[in-house]
Amino acid sequence: MQERSIHLVGSYPAETVREAMTATVQKTGQHLKTLADGEVGERRNWVVHIIEAFRNRPDVVLRKDGHWSGYDDAPVFKMKRGHRLTADSLDLGHVRDAEESYAVFKEIRTEHGLDGLSFQVGIPGDLDLALFTFGPAGAFTRRAPFRQALIREINEIAEQCGNDVLFQLEFPVELVMVTTAPAPLRGLVARLLARGMTRLAAAAPPGTRFGVHLCVGDLNHKALKRMKSTAPLVALTEALLRAWPEGRVLEYVHVPLAAGDEPPVPEPGFYRDLGRLARMPQDVRLIAGLVHEEQGLDEQRQVLRTVETALGRTVDVSPACGLGRRTPEAAERALTRAVALTEQ
Repeated sequence: MQERSIHLVGSYPAETVREAMTATVQKTGQHLKTLADGEVGERRNWVVHIIEAFRNRPDVVLRKDGHWSGYDDAPVFKMKRGHRLTADSLDLGHVRDAEESYAVFKEIRTEHGLDGLSFQVGIPGDLDLALFTFGPAGAFTRRAPFRQALIREINEIAEQCGNDVLFQLEFPVELVMVTTAPAPLRGLVARLLARGMTRLAAAAPPGTRFGVHLCVGDLNHKALKRMKSTAPLVALTEALLRAWPEGRVLEYVHVPLAAGDEPPVPEPGFYRDLGRLARMPQDVRLIAGLVHEEQGLDEQRQVLRTVETALGRTVDVSPACGLGRRTPEAAERALTRAVALTEQ
């Protein structure tokens, strides 16, 4: 079997970008292919800071307030009568953050002699942004401006960083939708969603590098949905592979096998559907989001063996989501666990 690598989804509990990158490189650097900047500060909670910024916009009103204590306690906005959301009015911050972080990334890569390491930039899905900002009623009707703004930012970052950057497209809403769909409709729902998910990649310059992070949510380190089997993530992965645009490089698909503070299911039957992904292209890495410091190492190793047996191939390992919602001590234990799993 080929050597496993470690993947880190994005956020890390550190004060600065340099501290986050240094901590992850010191623990896992020789196993990494890409490195995120740690998504520190207000970015540790994924898109919460983007949504909170809508409080300051004169063209929206607060339809329901919330304080992010859980998925039912989030603000929901609506456009004022006579106003329209446009991409030009949206600055989602990815260009500014990437520009600042890329300089630090290059310094750390040189300092640690990691010449093959790539700069990883997380990009949320447009449907995800629309739903979390405007609620279910605005999820599909408001997504186009978010998509256009994200495409603009991807193109600007690609121009700055060239082939050094890999964009990680992040899709919790879509996986939750597929998980919630009745089993007979699961494939159809996955195919419909995949068409929208791949538009961000299709509008990027040819040759742009991407990875996909599927997720079931990690707000306050709690999942929005728990899967009863791997069938939903398999259906969505298959649909994404079929819909992926020509000329844009898909390097990996990251799938969650844990759910927030709940570790992976130990029963082998949970992973049976993964066998359907045995024919996925060998040049697309499958990253198993199973690293969980609250589960014993032997049990984690057994889950990893079960996954690889079902797939008939080696997988890379990762936590199910970013580590930014955990304590520094828990994050360090997760990195140590990831290293141990590469040595199985």
